[in-house]
Amino acid sequence: MLENDKKRCFIELGKFLNQFSVGENSKNPDVLYNEMFFEDFENLIQLSQSHNGWYTPENVYFSIRSWANALTEENLRQWISAYNFESNKPKKVGLIVAGNIPLVGFHDFLSVLISGNSVLIKTSSNDQFLLPFLAKYLISIDPELYNRITFVEGKLENFDTVIATGSNNTARYFEYYFKDKPSIIRKNRNSVAVLNGEETKEQLVALGEDIFRYFGLGCRNVSKLFVPKGYSFNAFFEAIFEYQEVIQYEKYANNYDYNKAVFLMSNFKLLDNGFLTLKEDSSFSSPISSVFYEFYENLEDLKLRLDSESDQIQCIVSNNLIENSIDFGQTQRPNLWDYADNVDTISFLLTTK
Repeated sequence: MLENDKKRCFIELGKFLNQFSVGENSKNPDVLYNEMFFEDFENLIQLSQSHNGWYTPENVYFSIRSWANALTEENLRQWISAYNFESNKPKKVGLIVAGNIPLVGFHDFLSVLISGNSVLIKTSSNDQFLLPFLAKYLISIDPELYNRITFVEGKLENFDTVIATGSNNTARYFEYYFKDKPSIIRKNRNSVAVLNGEETKEQLVALGEDIFRYFGLGCRNVSKLFVPKGYSFNAFFEAIFEYQEVIQYEKYANNYDYNKAVFLMSNFKLLDNGFLTLKEDSSFSSPISSVFYEFYENLEDLKLRLDSESDQIQCIVSNNLIENSIDFGQTQRPNLWDYADNVDTISFLLTTK
């Protein structure tokens, strides 16, 4: 396909996704192939929680809206204008996607196709329906994609390069299994927030979005707070009280009860507001319903530490305290050019032979 054809497919997909939001799906007569896909997608959204208990309609809608906002002509043009696709030799790219949050593998899927390659996709058992549905819509826009998109149920074979996402344990398996192929292997990462006590209530409320969206299951969710020595968490707890309804969700509540009990039996000191526990801990990865925190005395020393441990961090949230940090409330709204693990997927695909 010509570059403009590839871009057009995803622009049309963005228009299709733009029809769906929490409580109000609005059918646009100008959107292509609505008669074939609109009602089926509505039904799939409502059924998603039966396929994966963490995929509530609210969180599925959030993911859909995020991609609808990303897949605009302006965003796609700005993103791909940085690359030269003319010399790319089309490859078959194996894609092993995670299933922790809805459509978590879509950016890799998009990157492979828009760079002129073919994709062999092995979906997670936790997310087997959303991406295949969107692939069918894209194929309706351009039937040529039929030969470029393949979903694999068994062993991933006959590919030139691979992008695989998993845990630290599965990453070791991937590194061994794909040792003879060019690859991007993604491991566990977490996101952190750096506070100095001068944050507004609005910023702390927005930080709650970074913590609780997708129940904290994403690598872009904040799981660790760095706060100055002597910091009072009163303002933080007051701000995030807006998210108290999360405890009404049974799977989250079960995790809250279990993890809190484990902490207490181990005699750990906790801060607790009835739906979130805060535990002082040097680790980055906290369990569901808990956020770790750590005190710092010198911001410059903290910057050096964060830089030295950057391979464990997906993104940093702060009020401009840290260079290249993200604004509060924005971790789950990345741009097309915000790459996971800071690895430029398009450049990798274009330079891999």
